[in-house]
Amino acid sequence: MLSAESTAAVKATLPAVAGALDEITTRFYATMFRDRPELLDGMFNRGNQADGTQQRALAGSIAGFAAALVDDPGTRPDALLARIAHKHTAVGVTDAHYTIVHKYLFGAIAEVLGDAVTPQVAEAWDEVYWLMAGALIAQEARLYQEAGVTPGEIWRPWTVVERHEETADVTSFLLRPADGGPAPAAKAGQYVSVRTRMPDGVHQVRQYSLSADPGGDLRRITVKRVAGTDTAPNGEVSHLLHRTVRPGDELTVSAPCGDVSLDEADTPLVLVSAGIGCTPMVGMLAHLAATGSTRRVLVLHADTTPPAHALRAETRELADRLPHAATEFWYEQPTPAEPDAHTGLMDLTGLNVPTDATVYLCGPLPFMRTIRTRLLSLGIPAHHIHYEVFGPDLWLPDTA
Repeated sequence: MLSAESTAAVKATLPAVAGALDEITTRFYATMFRDRPELLDGMFNRGNQADGTQQRALAGSIAGFAAALVDDPGTRPDALLARIAHKHTAVGVTDAHYTIVHKYLFGAIAEVLGDAVTPQVAEAWDEVYWLMAGALIAQEARLYQEAGVTPGEIWRPWTVVERHEETADVTSFLLRPADGGPAPAAKAGQYVSVRTRMPDGVHQVRQYSLSADPGGDLRRITVKRVAGTDTAPNGEVSHLLHRTVRPGDELTVSAPCGDVSLDEADTPLVLVSAGIGCTPMVGMLAHLAATGSTRRVLVLHADTTPPAHALRAETRELADRLPHAATEFWYEQPTPAEPDAHTGLMDLTGLNVPTDATVYLCGPLPFMRTIRTRLLSLGIPAHHIHYEVFGPDLWLPDTA
């Protein structure tokens, strides 16, 4: 809980700080990477740095946490913290990193806001930072313990068993532990990080959902080749994986992470995706099929064309194995390959969506915003709607 004195100071300065957060976080990252360039080698995603998404995500999380402390001092935004904690453990963040971030973040705040940062204001925002950091450190320690790894030591070599071209720009890689040991426990819907050495010698990390049932000692990831060139930060890892990785090669893979995973209830399920957002949904479907689930399941997916729809045939096959599952597909450009599909963007009109369903969303942010709004209008409670974002989370909907 934030102290009364700090609450007043944060409340008074929150508009100014929030308004300057984009500038603050941009300066923070630039200064930190100038002094600590090793942090870009295997931890921070330089693609997200280049397009500004990491800066905006950090700004949003700080503002969201501070606003929650001011608006409801007796509670913490645990949903926000859980998502960040999983993202951190997926790249090996440790306690020591919080001290480094504190130094450069507060240096950037002082530079941008100048005289407005009085000793009292600095102390109040310092309290906000360490409340947030302390909560994250505790959650991350628990996640590392559950994964059975030392904090930060998340990496393990995995051998590529199979490679399968799903579409023109989507490839699946089936993996098994290279050391012959058992695979770590994972939940359907979670993701792993893949750490690769780029041609310039710098390691980069990207997260990929587990796209098959996580039971047993095999894991599958399905990778879309992101638009760009071989050297463009936004597509460099996916291009490298598509171009170079073959069966018999090794990949460095993290322990599984992710706060969005299939629940074990018996309520109806609605799995909603667009584009490559289908991957965690197929993983969930595969787990349901493998365990003989009798839950009611509605699978909704939107894509550009049937040939571009990754894992399309597998999705139908898995749904057919479930006694109470149905699929509905939407394509902007339909073809005879899917004669029963809808044309255009996803539209829930006329669908019988159970109001007691648990809903999982994954896809582009505009798509998820639109569908979530529609689901709420149909009577689905907000806390029954879960979403997964690939990359920094720029969307923090009200989860009340």
